[in-house]
Amino acid sequence: MKEIKDIVRAFDEAVKSGKKAALATVVHVAGSSYRRPGARMLVTEDGKLTGAISGGCLEGDALRKAVLAITQDKKKLVIYDTTDEEDARLGIQLGCNGIVSILFEPVDARSAEPINILRQAIAQRTAGVIITGYSPDNKTHLGTIDPFQWKGEAQQEMRDEAAKTMNAGISAHCRIIIGNDLQQLFVEFCMPPVALIVVGAGNDAIPLVDMAHLLGWVVTVVDGRPTHANRQRFADVARLQVGKPGEIITQLSFDQRTAIVLMTHNYNYDLELLGLLKAYSIHYIGLLGPAAKRDRMLQELSEKDIHFTEDQLNRIYGPTGLDLGAETAAEIALSICSEIMAVLQQRDPVHLKQKSEPIHRQV
Repeated sequence: MKEIKDIVRAFDEAVKSGKKAALATVVHVAGSSYRRPGARMLVTEDGKLTGAISGGCLEGDALRKAVLAITQDKKKLVIYDTTDEEDARLGIQLGCNGIVSILFEPVDARSAEPINILRQAIAQRTAGVIITGYSPDNKTHLGTIDPFQWKGEAQQEMRDEAAKTMNAGISAHCRIIIGNDLQQLFVEFCMPPVALIVVGAGNDAIPLVDMAHLLGWVVTVVDGRPTHANRQRFADVARLQVGKPGEIITQLSFDQRTAIVLMTHNYNYDLELLGLLKAYSIHYIGLLGPAAKRDRMLQELSEKDIHFTEDQLNRIYGPTGLDLGAETAAEIALSICSEIMAVLQQRDPVHLKQKSEPIHRQV
């Protein structure tokens, strides 16, 4: 979602400057490619790029195609076929051994619907669906639409496809007839960004917050000390909450994409808050410190008649983080973010070289 946030921000800046732009979306990939369907890039008429549709090998040629789409004010589908070992003749040397289809859509202040759909996607805390339609014959391209707001032809079919994708929780491709044109639809399942609640505003929380911000996560910092939890130390966080555990718990919100890490270095503060968290469904609760501390906390809570179910215990990650050999605060932050990402993405951390199947789910 950070890429979408950056694209929306870049578009708003372009509009303020009176510049036109084009939105490039990877709509289909056959074989291997650095980026998958749903990857996006905004190109302004003066050549500024925001986002990415490849590892850098496609961007140069895509810039030229985007400028052409802007100049002609027309959506364009461009297909890069790199399955030929002699792809050097294309002048881009992808070396990915795949076929990548990219739709270019001109966008400006008057035709901002694709950007507004992306804006809506990052504003909500629930899963959603975005459809990008294109003509395989390079005729009339539907472009980026919100299927639940679509008022055109095949309205019910659009909503049915969106509903199927929502239920499956996985992006998909399908075909539909609109007018006399065949439209290939990339039906994209969109999850909201991770919401990270960092309980503790000590110095070791700063790299964790910075790393989460770099990933595009929505970060809240909680602490009982106003001298620590303030904008001077945490300028980019979405929210700051100062108070005792019983005071701040009612001000926090949790959903399936929320992770919370307890790292105040104040045992009693973390203990009280952990007990309060039992009443909420949270998929990741991280505890900084050794396993002995975790066991002691759970034992003390049990003695207070606060008992976690087996499922809740499985969602408590203490010590928090993956075993990466981390020592410094920044390395520990990396291990924590890695574990949160793996848990919320429902992935088992492995070396990619050990995978026999493709790295990415095939869409």
